[in-house]
Amino acid sequence: MTKNNPLIKPYLKWAGGKRQLLAEIKKCLPNDIKNYTYYEPFIGAGAVFFELQPKKAIINDFNTQLILTYTAIKENVEKLISILKDHKDKNNKEYFYKLRNSDRDIVKFEKLTGTEKAARLIYLNKTCFNGLYRVNSQGLFNVPYGKYKNPVIYEEIVLRQISNYLNSNDISILNKDFEYAVLNAGRNAFIYFDPPYHSPDKTNFTGYQADGFGEEEQRRLRDFIVKMTKQGAKCLLSNSDTDYIRELYNHKFFDIISVQAKRSINSDSAGRGNVNEVLIRNWKN
Repeated sequence: MTKNNPLIKPYLKWAGGKRQLLAEIKKCLPNDIKNYTYYEPFIGAGAVFFELQPKKAIINDFNTQLILTYTAIKENVEKLISILKDHKDKNNKEYFYKLRNSDRDIVKFEKLTGTEKAARLIYLNKTCFNGLYRVNSQGLFNVPYGKYKNPVIYEEIVLRQISNYLNSNDISILNKDFEYAVLNAGRNAFIYFDPPYHSPDKTNFTGYQADGFGEEEQRRLRDFIVKMTKQGAKCLLSNSDTDYIRELYNHKFFDIISVQAKRSINSDSAGRGNVNEVLIRNWKN
């Protein structure tokens, strides 16, 4: 790949973000990564995607509000910046809760444009407690105010550089189930899977969506990666280093690599600090 643009980087805080694990992840990539179409079906904050800056990619997330931010940056970045400036100028505890609770009135909330919803999520993400994205069982954002003195809510130059990148390359943005996002991947595909992590003791943060991502979903994901392997796609997975995950991927197709990460975003303080994780790939260089 050509030299990366350092201004193309994550614009959100995100539980399980991969910025500090990039060096380890890059060691596990195919040697000829530039020759592959890049797929990332759980895009999150996009640390790996923005680091690699592929020329052809399909990115996806089941979180509709999250995907609206990528779409707004690609299609309407100047309007997004204008709305974010307004949020920044009005930022205080009272304003935060007013904006946070706007999704309680479904009819009124659905009248907002996609760009307005995107700006809302970015603002809440940068001003809420510990940068969490968490919803309750009704799918309503419920993280409290973070009480930061001078939060950096957005960087204009970063948003504009990301917009330019998304529009200058063949980048598709989807809001689907992970299987549908990569159904057409084959021998020319590299797929990076970064799902909500397995958490047997519920200390890892997994509240991205109202219905969660439990062990049945983890097994469905494993079965799908086996299917992709048989189709010839190269796959790399990040997950917790748990007995369940190691047993799930105890198969001739997979190479399990232990790594250590430092986590600062978690719904429970016991899940913060240095934690063991795994990178699992379906090939050897």
